[in-house]
Amino acid sequence: MKELSLHILDIIQNSIVAKATMINVDISEDIKNNKFSIGIKDNGIGIKKNILNDVLNPFVTTRKTRKVGLGLSLFKATAERCRGKLILNSKENVGTEIYVEMEYNNIDRPPLGSIEDTLISILSGEGNEIDIEYTHNVNGNIFTFDTVEIKKMIDGVEITSPEIILWLKDYIKENIRELY
Repeated sequence: MKELSLHILDIIQNSIVAKATMINVDISEDIKNNKFSIGIKDNGIGIKKNILNDVLNPFVTTRKTRKVGLGLSLFKATAERCRGKLILNSKENVGTEIYVEMEYNNIDRPPLGSIEDTLISILSGEGNEIDIEYTHNVNGNIFTFDTVEIKKMIDGVEITSPEIILWLKDYIKENIRELY
């Protein structure tokens, strides 16, 4: 995938399929220490123990529509290409955690991409059923976006309404830009 935000989108979509109602996404850009990390945690049904060890294999998937599951294996390959790693932990009926770390300035590290588009595409379709807490840290400058708090602020207005979605996209984009 050409952007890390697309990997994040894929993982969030997997979380939604796994019946997650809360998804945490943490991005950390530690430029001084040459470290870029992404953590994604959900409270979904988790990955069954019998396939947990095989889930990073591109030819293993739980989907019925196709016989390959490239998302996690591609994300792992990206991390390893950038002298990093992907760690996967999951417990049935508790949830799944994915942590990816790589060199910040590695020539093969894809750009983050449009994280605001990633979050908005999820919220546009699933925003009333799930909550997302997004934290982005750039050298100690931190932005946190929490749909639980947003839903309290908009009191009764659907988070999926077009006006709210447009405002959220601008809000996320502007706050991420200010981190740099």
